[in-house]
Amino acid sequence: MAKIIMKTPLVEMDGDEMTRVIWKWIKEILLEPYVELKTEYYDLGLEYRDKTNDQVTIDSAEATKKYGVAVKCATITPNAARVKEYNLKEMWKSPNGTIRAILDGTVFREPIIVNGIEPFVKTWKKPIAIARHAYGDVYKNVEMAISGPGKAEIVFTDANGNETRKTIHDFTGCGVIMGMHNTRKSIESFARSCFNYALDKKMDLWFATKDTISKIYDHTFKDIFQDIFDAEYKEKFKEANIEYFYTLIDDAVARVVRSEGGFIWACKNYDGDVMSDMVASAFGSLAMMTSVLVSPDGCFEYEAAHGTVQRHYYMHLEGKETSTNSMATIFAWTGALKKRGQLDNIPELVEFSEKLEKASKMTIEKGVMTKDLAALSTLEDKKIVNTKEFLLAIRKNLDELYEV
Repeated sequence: MAKIIMKTPLVEMDGDEMTRVIWKWIKEILLEPYVELKTEYYDLGLEYRDKTNDQVTIDSAEATKKYGVAVKCATITPNAARVKEYNLKEMWKSPNGTIRAILDGTVFREPIIVNGIEPFVKTWKKPIAIARHAYGDVYKNVEMAISGPGKAEIVFTDANGNETRKTIHDFTGCGVIMGMHNTRKSIESFARSCFNYALDKKMDLWFATKDTISKIYDHTFKDIFQDIFDAEYKEKFKEANIEYFYTLIDDAVARVVRSEGGFIWACKNYDGDVMSDMVASAFGSLAMMTSVLVSPDGCFEYEAAHGTVQRHYYMHLEGKETSTNSMATIFAWTGALKKRGQLDNIPELVEFSEKLEKASKMTIEKGVMTKDLAALSTLEDKKIVNTKEFLLAIRKNLDELYEV
């Protein structure tokens, strides 16, 4: 078949370690034989981020705002050990956090369901999508170590110079303090993104915080969600035969575990970070979790929900064989290409993306899988393959789908 021609570039954000290796193989084995890829490339590998003082991350986010669709490889968020390992100028912030702040979006994460990989929670029959607010909170915090006795305060100075003060704590010894913030604009964008996504997916929407303890911060989230729902979405949800409800985060956890799934669970930034990993692991694997950042002005950034697979990368450097699961990275590409095809009216690109997803699932359901999935699979006949062999098996199934 002739290669599919793209009209508008995707923003391509390369990454780190084993996922960077897989990124290259996915393009060579699964994408380039079928699609004349058109991308605007940004190297978000840690070395180049350090070389550009992280400007490349900012540039990639601005490019996403320009072109509307991006696909991102997993990247390293350096800690002290990574600073030493890579001889970095400083401990650079999370690229994901930087991109989310610039796009002011919401992260939607949903498990990839395949036959033979059963959820650990027996009641779960349908996917659970986590909607994670992607601005503020711990990821934009200010921290301070307290060296001895004294008073810690929050101080707000308004535009006229008037101060409002609240005591955080009267310290009698050493300790730590942290300041967090959010904006009404960002919370409103989060709420509308969640309501729109629920309508698009025809799924119930749950939202949970801890407003009984955080009577201003969390309560503001709760009130904004309810006000926007009542004013803009109540009738739309009724027409779509779906519902929205709010509950406390601890009650939500209990409800989720007892549920059959099939809904969107909206969480504040840190809650969503934790709960998306929990849901992914309970469905089987972080490597089987899709992730898309959706901005309020309609930009989309697709990525895998997992990290850079550091241990496998060191094995790869030593020339050892790895069996690394590439499903989430494949689905990042298919999600981005599908969205690009929809926006640019290229049905062949949409069809290719859907066929690649189908071929990827078929490969696992036929019993050909990486080591991590073989440990989870209930299939009787399983063949464990290495990283590249898995991609080649998907390519074989993809070719067969196009021959049918």
